[in-house]
Amino acid sequence: MDTNRFEEYLDDPDIVNLEMPLREIKAIRLMIFDDTKEMTFDERNAYFREGVEDICVEFNIELVASA
Repeated sequence: MDTNRFEEYLDDPDIVNLEMPLREIKAIRLMIFDDTKEMTFDERNAYFREGVEDICVEFNIELVASA
């Protein structure tokens, strides 16, 4: 995650007065929304799939395909 970009979202006027844990969650949601708002359904699925795969590799989790 780009730290500078994340800091910019944390300073969003709509969330700046929230408690930090909630503020972090909302900032991440804003980042994801901005990243995916122009994407097609398939592009959005690929975006999230890649993120899930990265997490699975990081935490040594086997990703099982659904039927």
